[in-house]
Amino acid sequence: MSDKHSIKTEWKGDMAFEADVNGHKVMMDATVEGGGHDLGSSPKKLQLVALSGCTGMDVVSILKKMRVEIEKCSIEVQGDVSDEHPKHYTKMHVIYQFTGKNLPMDKLEKAVKMSEETYCGVEALYRLAIDVTSEIQVIES
Repeated sequence: MSDKHSIKTEWKGDMAFEADVNGHKVMMDATVEGGGHDLGSSPKKLQLVALSGCTGMDVVSILKKMRVEIEKCSIEVQGDVSDEHPKHYTKMHVIYQFTGKNLPMDKLEKAVKMSEETYCGVEALYRLAIDVTSEIQVIES
């Protein structure tokens, strides 16, 4: 039997909406120029957040199993937006930045590849519609 996920989103006035995700509140709003009050992220940018969180959790978990000790991990996701409506992402680029001592690049690459090709459901869906690329940066501590 497959899982079924459900969230509920309520309009809070003007352009603001609040989503309830397992008891966690996520506020979305338009910028002031867009008719909102900038009370939260735009829904479109949350697509970037979903990818960074999904792959980040995968990669950190895989690296722990590989006994790779990282001090920090940050994931930046850059999205190219179409010029025409409906405006959507046409490409995403994921930048993984790891900080640590003598981090083994082969294991970092393997963990990222496993997330990209096997585990990250968000990226799997995005890849059906757009090009998703990545790079790894290492900062020696």
